[in-house]
Amino acid sequence: MSEETIELLSFADLQGWEADDHAAALATFRNTCADLVGPDWQPLCALSQNTNDARRFFELFFRPVLIGGSAPALFTGYFEPQLDGARERSMRFRYPIYRTPPEALDGRWVTRREIEEGRLLEGRGFEIAWVDDPVELFFLQIQGSGRIRLQDGTTIRVGYGGRNGQPYRSIGQELVRRGVFAPHQVSAQVIRNWVRRNPAAGRELLYHSPSYIFFREVDLPDPDLGPLGAMNRSITPMRSIAVDPEHTPLGAPVWIEKAGADPIHRLMVAQDTGGAIRGAQRADIFYGFGEEAGLAAGEIRDPGRMVVLLPIELAHQRAPDR
Repeated sequence: MSEETIELLSFADLQGWEADDHAAALATFRNTCADLVGPDWQPLCALSQNTNDARRFFELFFRPVLIGGSAPALFTGYFEPQLDGARERSMRFRYPIYRTPPEALDGRWVTRREIEEGRLLEGRGFEIAWVDDPVELFFLQIQGSGRIRLQDGTTIRVGYGGRNGQPYRSIGQELVRRGVFAPHQVSAQVIRNWVRRNPAAGRELLYHSPSYIFFREVDLPDPDLGPLGAMNRSITPMRSIAVDPEHTPLGAPVWIEKAGADPIHRLMVAQDTGGAIRGAQRADIFYGFGEEAGLAAGEIRDPGRMVVLLPIELAHQRAPDR
């Protein structure tokens, strides 16, 4: 973790802790805890497999730690979208989903504009599939995973494969900067609609973010399983979050206190990352699969607080004077 203000809390400080479904959080924790690194974590992972009292497990072996809590947290949402596509290019399906080319493996590569307008990857065999909507393809890259429904009724699932090393820039914030929308008006659906109503300006707007995401095919035959997160395990709707691993260990339980129109007080697990997720008080909540999840996730941009649950000894090492 980076150096941050750190405050040790008690479970009594966590608003709504008693009312949560701790067993659901424990099941999510078990899914990735074997991959946690360090002697403080592995004994707890083993103990978690045999406990029958999830709340007692967390209260007995963890300590809540508020990292970088001098400013409010920022919570956003993400989901697993579904796009229509094909294995072969056609007049309808002409926007490619690419695998990672070798040029992008060494760090910073060319921009989104250069990849798309320069056709640097065209005809080189890196296409996984072709889709019919460039706006949905852009948002697929923001989400980092998705499903491609082919014309024969089968589905390809894709997950994050790599990036071009260029910075992510928020196109929503850019629309606010230009005075097109006020901050409270911006959502994913609002952005989609604006880009479609303004094709030329919309294309230029998407180029405002030079970041470009590449994908890989993922073998997840069970449609009920969530996409693979950064720990290469399926993530769980409303129990998995994307975090900045510089501040929050991947696999750690995290208590969420999200304000806004739909408040959330719930124990989740840090199982994913994202290009726009930076800072100790920053999280992206996974809302699930499909249109309904997408609409809910696209509306979320709320303040609050996130508190990491660390093994007791590790928590005291982080704040030795407490």
